Amino acid sequence: MWIPLFIFIILLSAYLRLPLVVWSLFLAAGLIGYQVFSDTETSQSYLMWTVFAAIVIPLNIKSIRRNLFGKPVYMVMKKLMPTISQTEQEALDAGDVWWEAELFSGKPDFNFLKKLPKPVLTDEEQAFIDGPVEQFCNMLDDWQITHVDYDLTPEAWQFAKDNGFFSLIIPKQYGGLDYSAYAHSQIVMKIGSRSGSAGVTVMVPNSLGPGKLLMTYGTEEQKDYYLPRLAKGIEIPCFALTGPDAGSDAGAMPDTGVICRGSYEGKDDVLGIRLNFSKRYITLAPVATILGIAFKLTDPDHLLSDKEDRGITLALIKRETEGVEIGQRHFPANHAFMNGPVRGKDVFIPLESIIGGVDYVGKGWAMLMECLGDGRAISLPALGTASGKMGSRYTGAYARIRQQFHTPIGYFEGVEEALTEVAGQAYAMDAARSLVTVALDGGAVPSVISAIVKQQVMERMRRVINLSMDIHGGHGICMGP
Repeated sequence: MWIPLFIFIILLSAYLRLPLVVWSLFLAAGLIGYQVFSDTETSQSYLMWTVFAAIVIPLNIKSIRRNLFGKPVYMVMKKLMPTISQTEQEALDAGDVWWEAELFSGKPDFNFLKKLPKPVLTDEEQAFIDGPVEQFCNMLDDWQITHVDYDLTPEAWQFAKDNGFFSLIIPKQYGGLDYSAYAHSQIVMKIGSRSGSAGVTVMVPNSLGPGKLLMTYGTEEQKDYYLPRLAKGIEIPCFALTGPDAGSDAGAMPDTGVICRGSYEGKDDVLGIRLNFSKRYITLAPVATILGIAFKLTDPDHLLSDKEDRGITLALIKRETEGVEIGQRHFPANHAFMNGPVRGKDVFIPLESIIGGVDYVGKGWAMLMECLGDGRAISLPALGTASGKMGSRYTGAYARIRQQFHTPIGYFEGVEEALTEVAGQAYAMDAARSLVTVALDGGAVPSVISAIVKQQVMERMRRVINLSMDIHGGHGICMGP
């Protein structure tokens, strides 16, 4: 009887994460119990206590434990683990730790979660959703957009510009709307539920890109010039990081910038950067007027400092700059949102084009990591949740009206099971989407939980789509009437 009890106490100690000394006392009590309730010879008792003392006593002395056990294990694991690159380290250092730290602690404080405020819209934000957003959605015919025009109508583009759809995050002092993260998410989700292509079109300027980077790191001159133009839709931005050779791994990208002197807009002997780059999968690139570019900067002639390798740097380039080439559209999955390659050969720009100025030379990757939270926490979860809610609504409705053997298919057990998961996944996606906006609106920069929510929502979206397609069957793959 004492053996099951001993095992229970050990498991309880593990669950409660009791100190090592308590574990040692429990083990000692177990040995005593074993000696009392079993016929143990004296020699066996001496052997057991000798082994116990040889292991347990050193473990309870911190200095001995670290040198005898911890350090050798650490050295072995260190050799097995790959080294962390500078770009990876900067990604790890970026952002804040929020409630997700509680989850990884193994003993989360759910009271913290319960005390979080419910996300709410201001009267202004609600009026924008009920007014311009609703009107914009009524202008969108997704069949016309996706299969006929391969683009939003000129009227829809102009309406989005005139009503500040590209300035959701830009401060009011620069002409933007400056809405909360929750409002931003609600707007993108609503538009995405009407047209995925329109949702992406509105999403990208308000995500990681020139606007966000300028707000956070731009010089006063850059903010005063670009932000009002971005807010009014005079400038359409895109940001180019991904390349054909290295993907989004900034540390491996071959795109280069060399500090030198050249001519720019009629001026000679201008200190600047000569760029050569090739990017692809760049959303809004085909219509962008201002390009944000990530590249590796070098200073071989030491025009700025004695250091030659200056690191990853971000800069703004006007579309009409000599040497810039915008390629043909990619049409990802035949969606109509603008997406295509960007290339540059011997493109010369002044040092003033660096986002944040010379002070931010070589800090590009850290800048990207710090600003990545909005795209991860707002944009993609909003679009994913829009798909989840659409799947739940329309698949549930279809299962009610589609009959087989004079019975709605929604009453069939297999379909019921799939519908249950679709609804549950949609609820979970919406809950996660709303939760992470609370962190952003509270002033946090939750890089970890935003990555978790992005991955989870998009994976659950994929699951909802697959289940919905299973229920719709042939109806789900017919693109025409």
